[in-house]
Amino acid sequence: MLILVAQGTEPTEHWRRPLPPQGSVILGRASGAWPVPWEPFLSRRHAELQVQGSAVCLRRLPQARNPVFHRGAEVEEAVLEVGDSFVIGRTLFTLEADSEKPGEAADPLPVQSRTITVQELEAVPFRDAPRRLDVLRRLPEVIRSAADEREGLARLVDLLLAGIRSAEAAAIVTTEAVLFWDRRRSGEGRFLPSRRLIRQALREQRQTVLHLWPPAGSASSSSPPSPSAPAASAAAYTLHESFDWAFCTPLRQESGPERGLYVAGRFATAAGTPLPWHEQQLHEDIKFAELVADIYGALRQVQQLQERQGLFRRFFSPAVLELLGSRAAGEALEPREADVTVLFCDLRGFSRTVEAAEGNLLPALQRVSAALGIMTQAILRHGGVVADFLGDAALGFWGWPTPQPARMRDAALAALDIHGELTAKSQDEGHILHGFCAGIGIASGRAVAGGIGTAEQVKVTVFGPPVNLAARLQDLTRLLRVPILLDEATAAALRQGTESDSLLRVRRLARLIPAGLTRPLTVAELLPAGPLAPLSESDIATYEQALDAFLAGHWDEAYRLLHRIPPDDRGKDLLMEIILQHNRKPPASWSGAIPILHKS
Repeated sequence: MLILVAQGTEPTEHWRRPLPPQGSVILGRASGAWPVPWEPFLSRRHAELQVQGSAVCLRRLPQARNPVFHRGAEVEEAVLEVGDSFVIGRTLFTLEADSEKPGEAADPLPVQSRTITVQELEAVPFRDAPRRLDVLRRLPEVIRSAADEREGLARLVDLLLAGIRSAEAAAIVTTEAVLFWDRRRSGEGRFLPSRRLIRQALREQRQTVLHLWPPAGSASSSSPPSPSAPAASAAAYTLHESFDWAFCTPLRQESGPERGLYVAGRFATAAGTPLPWHEQQLHEDIKFAELVADIYGALRQVQQLQERQGLFRRFFSPAVLELLGSRAAGEALEPREADVTVLFCDLRGFSRTVEAAEGNLLPALQRVSAALGIMTQAILRHGGVVADFLGDAALGFWGWPTPQPARMRDAALAALDIHGELTAKSQDEGHILHGFCAGIGIASGRAVAGGIGTAEQVKVTVFGPPVNLAARLQDLTRLLRVPILLDEATAAALRQGTESDSLLRVRRLARLIPAGLTRPLTVAELLPAGPLAPLSESDIATYEQALDAFLAGHWDEAYRLLHRIPPDDRGKDLLMEIILQHNRKPPASWSGAIPILHKS
C-alpha cells in the first residue's frame, strides 16, 4: 500500500494518507480534495497524483498559483518512486510504502498487563466530556464520507489521536497486519505495534488489554520484567519505540478477521515505576476508545445492513420503493423541480442532556437515535421521503418522485404522529426519551428534489425555499410556544378539508416579520381533532376573532376575546404579552405584523 506523508515546518503539521490502488487524488483546498490546512500556498486544486502500480505520476494543475518542486527543480510533471519527495510552499510530501505486519522484533513481557472490563469503565467519568463528544460527533462522518475503506481507516486513526491527547501513535490492526497507522509527530520512525498485545486483546481475551512498560530511563527499565523476558529485550523495545504504555481495543463486527484499535503513548508522570492504570488518565482514554469501538461497530453494522436490504429502504416508503424498482433507479432519482411539502423536526432538550451526561455519552447517543427513529417511521408511514439527519433533527418531504395530491395532509398527519408519540414517551419517567420534546415546521412550494450532491457523493434530498421556510417555522415554535407550525400555503390547503377531517384542525396564530425577512409571514398552528383535541372548534373561532382584532389594532377587543380561550393554551401567550407590554394600545407605527428582532 502506498502512503503519502505531508510534513509542514512544525512537528504537528503532519498527516499520512493511503493512496487508492488505482485512480487519482487532488491536493488542494476545494471540496473533495485532500486538504493541507497549514499550507498557505496551496491552491484550491493544486496538484494531481495518479497511481500507476508502484509509482505515482505527479502533475501540477492549471489552477495552481504556486510552483511544485521535485529534486530541487520546478516541475509541471514528475514520476515518483517510493522514497521520493516533492514540495509545495512550506510542505514536504513524501511517498512511502506502508508496513503491513505488527512488529517482528523482540516483544517483551510488560511490567503490568490488564484486561479491562466494561464494568470497570462504567463508573469512570470524563473530565473533558465536551471535547470528547465533539470528536465522537465526527465519527459518523468518518464512515459516511470516506471514499473507500482505506481512507476510512486513516480518518479513524486521526480521530483516535484527536480524542486521546496522551497518545503518541495509533493504528487499526488485525492479528496478522497493521491496516493503517500514524504518529502524532513525524520523524520518529516506523510504528511497530506489539504482536503479543494484539493477540491477547483480539483472540484470547476479546476485550481491551493494557500493557505497561517502565518509562525509559527509569530504574525499573533496566531490570527484567519476568524471567522469560530478558532486561536487554525490554529496554531495547521500550527505548526504541519510546512508549511506556499501549492498549488494544477490539472493534465489534459481524464477520471478517478480528480488528482492533491500537493506541500507544508515554507517561505524563516523572520517570519511575508506572502508577496503577486507574491512577493514570489511561482509564479515561480506554473508555473513550471503547466508545469509539462500540459506536464505530454499530455504525458499520447499520451500514452493512442497509447495503444488504437495499440502498433506498431506509429513505423511502414502500410505495416509492415499488416505483423505484419498476424502472431504472438512475432515471427515477434524477433531480427535478416538483411541488413538495417539507417537514423539519428538531429535538428539544438534547443539548442539556449531553451536558448533564458528563462521561456517559453512549446512552445520550442512543436517546437521540430513538427520537430520530420515531421521526423516520412517521415520515415513511405517511408516504414521505427521509431526506437527511442534521444532528438531532430530521428532514422529510412529500411530492417526489411522483406527484402526491394529498402531500400536505400526509405531512400534517406525520407531524401529529411524531408529536403525539414523543409527548407520550416524554411523560414516561421510565423511557429513554423522558423529558424530550420536538418542534416541527411544515412548508409547501416549488423545490428541486432527487439525487443532489457532487460527483464524489450523492444523496437523495430536497433543495429550495420550502426547506428554508420549514426550518424557520420550526425555530418559531419556541417563540410561539406551540409544537407544530404551518406556512400559509399548507394551512390554506388543509383548512379547505378540515370540516370533514376527523384527524386535524388548523388555527391561524400570528402575523410575523421574522429576523432577516422583509415580508410579513402568516403562520398557523396544526392541532389534532377529536376527543384529545386541546381546543374546541369554538375556541379556535374565538382565537381567530381575537387575532383579527389584534391585527386591526383593536387591542382591547383582542384582549377580551383572548381571555375566553382556555388558560392552558400557550398559543395565545405571545399576543397577550405584546398587548400588556403596550398597555393595550398598539404603537403608532403598527402595521399588523409582529417584528421578530432575533432568530429563535
